Amino acid sequence: MLHPQVFLDETMDWLLQFPQLGNLEKMTVFSDMSRRLTSRKGNPMLELIPFALPIQVVRSLHKTLAWGRAAPPLRSALTFGWLVFASLAPGVSPPPDGGYFNQNTAEGDDSLFSLTSGINNTALGYNALYRDTTGSDNTAAGREALYSNTTGSFNTAIGVFSLVGNTTGQGNTAVGSIALKDNSTGSYNTAIGYYSLNHNTTASGNTATGANALFSNTTGTSNTADGLNALYRNTTGSRNVATGSAALYSNTLGIDNTATGVNALYFNTGNYNTATGYQALESNTTGANNAAHGLNALNANTTGNSNSANGAYALYENTTGNSNTANGYQALLNNTTGFNNVANGVTALYSNTTGSSNTANGYQGLNANTTGFNNVANGAAALYANTTGSRNTAGGYQALLNNTTGNFNTALGNGAGINLTTGSNNIDLANSGVAGESGVIRIGTTGAQTATFIAGIKGVPISGSPVAVGSTGQLGIKVSSARFKENIEPMAEASEKILALRPVTFRYKHELDPEGIPQFGLVAEQVEKVAPELVARDNQGKPYSVRYEEINAMLLNEFLKEHRRSQDQEHKIAKLEATLAELESLLSQQDEQIQKWRHPQAQATHADQGATGSDEIPSLALNRPQPEK
Repeated sequence: MLHPQVFLDETMDWLLQFPQLGNLEKMTVFSDMSRRLTSRKGNPMLELIPFALPIQVVRSLHKTLAWGRAAPPLRSALTFGWLVFASLAPGVSPPPDGGYFNQNTAEGDDSLFSLTSGINNTALGYNALYRDTTGSDNTAAGREALYSNTTGSFNTAIGVFSLVGNTTGQGNTAVGSIALKDNSTGSYNTAIGYYSLNHNTTASGNTATGANALFSNTTGTSNTADGLNALYRNTTGSRNVATGSAALYSNTLGIDNTATGVNALYFNTGNYNTATGYQALESNTTGANNAAHGLNALNANTTGNSNSANGAYALYENTTGNSNTANGYQALLNNTTGFNNVANGVTALYSNTTGSSNTANGYQGLNANTTGFNNVANGAAALYANTTGSRNTAGGYQALLNNTTGNFNTALGNGAGINLTTGSNNIDLANSGVAGESGVIRIGTTGAQTATFIAGIKGVPISGSPVAVGSTGQLGIKVSSARFKENIEPMAEASEKILALRPVTFRYKHELDPEGIPQFGLVAEQVEKVAPELVARDNQGKPYSVRYEEINAMLLNEFLKEHRRSQDQEHKIAKLEATLAELESLLSQQDEQIQKWRHPQAQATHADQGATGSDEIPSLALNRPQPEK
């Protein structure tokens, strides 16, 4: 056997004869052989069995040096070591090959062909890590995997042509044929699947799982694509997340989008969108700040912004409408360009197309609304049939259910305003309303509410007209204008019935008036016997009140009648007094005539009396009765 020292001396002499080998290569060969030959006591030649030269030297020995020119010691060592002593090698048999200096491993033609000082690299396959020089901790398995890598480190490429274009990129992982094929300097990318991140060049921080995932990405960063063709066309868009086959398929420049589900955000190029569910936001192009969760949610949206859809087919037809919120199956399904709508509940605002600023909370709320705007529906089927009516407010199950074109209606309560159709400006509180009416306020339901308490009335002084309650329960002021009346006739003797009424004093029962205040008035049952028309009746037709306001008019009529009688009497008295005055004047005149007549006679009589000596003078005037004063 050739002595090891002699073998080393002759090998060094032989190596010095070939200028094709650099000094580093020659020293590497000699040092490695010397270490191996002297590492064991006993039979150092056994160390030649796992003979491992630097990959460049081995290939140089095979390609640039003629085997026939090799020094006999080297030729004999190689032949003897590999052929004769192979059976004496320790470990597995046959022993593993491909192990090289600096913990590098290469298997396959021209794998790690250009390696110089890189460490901990593993190359398996034809041309794997072919150009790697100083790059370290790389793993390449597959034809031309990491072929162009030079100084990049910590890369893993498994699959034909995976990371084939990588040069200085670091921390990349490519699993699958042609995965990260065009990556050059991009780092910390992960591509798992055929053609995943295929065109990525300099972008970093991307994760692609699935065939063709992030296929077209070039410089977009921090994207995550999980699924066949996910983020397929993304080029420069960043911070996008796509989970599902063809999710965010067409996204190119859009950023900060999240798509989960098959075809979710398929056509998207916009920003800040979130889609979860099959074909959610599928048609979105440049629309931004949209959120769609559910099968086909916001499916047709193209450029609409700030929409939120939660539920299958929610906002399905929306195209350019903005700031809409739909929560529930088919909520705002047909909305196209309407904006600022809120629909919470299955098929809420289902038919809305261009109507805006509507709010529907509840199953089928505003279901038929198309172009109506500024409506609020709270409750299942509230404003269900509304189509073009606007500025309506409905709160309660089936509130304003049948309203179609009416505007400015307000209904609160279960079935409130359910009968309203086209009327406007109605307020129905716990009342079903009346079809076609407008400008009416209805509060409560006959038979359901039996008492009314309203604060802010008692003890509050006001001026104005008294309020009356009509036979239908309507409140209002009694009108007196002739334009509201017909069959107008003088009251005449009709008011005389009140002369038969019997006013009484009384106190209401304790449940009505706990204070027991003395009252003055009439008893309805007694009035009914005299004047039934002066009695107000309840829903059973029984007397319950007296129409005191009518009695006032009848009293006025009786007063006026009495006043006229008094005036007639005064007139008669005046005529009598005038007649008496006239008579008194005539009597006075007659008295004067008598006095004139009596004066001469008195003188004659006086003369006669003087002759007779008598003093009596007869006088008719002294015996005339005096007029009454």
